[in-house]
Amino acid sequence: MATAESSVNPAVGRSTMRFAARRRFEGWLLVLPALLFILALSVFPLISSLALSFQRWDLQSQDHPFIGLQNYRDAIGDPRVWGALENTGIIVIAAVAIEFVLGLGLALLFVGDFKGKRLAMPLLMLPVMVVPVVVGLTWRMLWDNQYGAINQVLSWIAGHEVNVLWLAHRDTAIFAMILTDVWQWTPFMFLVLLAGLTSVNPELYEAAALDGAGWWESLRDVSLPGISRVVAVAVLFRALDAFKIFDLVYMFTQGGPGTSTESISWYIYQLGFKFFRLGYASAVSYLVVIFLTIVATIYVSRFLRSSDT
Repeated sequence: MATAESSVNPAVGRSTMRFAARRRFEGWLLVLPALLFILALSVFPLISSLALSFQRWDLQSQDHPFIGLQNYRDAIGDPRVWGALENTGIIVIAAVAIEFVLGLGLALLFVGDFKGKRLAMPLLMLPVMVVPVVVGLTWRMLWDNQYGAINQVLSWIAGHEVNVLWLAHRDTAIFAMILTDVWQWTPFMFLVLLAGLTSVNPELYEAAALDGAGWWESLRDVSLPGISRVVAVAVLFRALDAFKIFDLVYMFTQGGPGTSTESISWYIYQLGFKFFRLGYASAVSYLVVIFLTIVATIYVSRFLRSSDT
């Protein structure tokens, strides 16, 4: 009725449009402080660090001259960058793979009903709720070769004293970081995969059972295809988050022995806040961002889009 009246009376239509425009303006005015706050915390640091990456900004250069792509060329030829990327890649690939397998197994277990499910669910979610620095400090004590519980348990199993210097060697330290990351973040993978499994149509399992499909066939032909997009997104999010690993490196080894266990995040932190080479640290950061963007784009086009077909 109001529409008919506004079509008869143009003044009513214009007043309605002015009222709607005023409401939109008031809405933007209300969210403007939050937008400015977000821009100040995200966009400005990105632009500022991008400008720094083209300058020689360190304690030796008082003028901070513009040097173009020199920082990027130095970063590409820096063996510590490649070593840190290698360590980070090993941790990411191993940890995310184990977390996916364990998370999928737990999700398949919890998708059904069993006694004690309501009690076990919150207990499984506890590790992901703990602050990462607290996780690193706690597990550092567990990995301690003299007083840690892990060597003690291994001694009970082996029947003799076991004294492994877990955090004193590169291979064992990286293994410790992987296992600790798996302990903390497997619940995240489990929760996402469980949500995906509960959304699969139960009639598909009934049809597969009528065709004589067993547990493995149902998993291969019904469950995994039904949650393929969920799996792809969960693995992508967890891998991108694991690539930023810093807390465990800081709490376990601080990149040692030497620089053998440093991650790329730890190396960038060292460049910026220990050596004060802010221009070079910014260049390394942007190279990592470019690398992750390329990898994520290839991953999305390969797995997410292919699952639509």
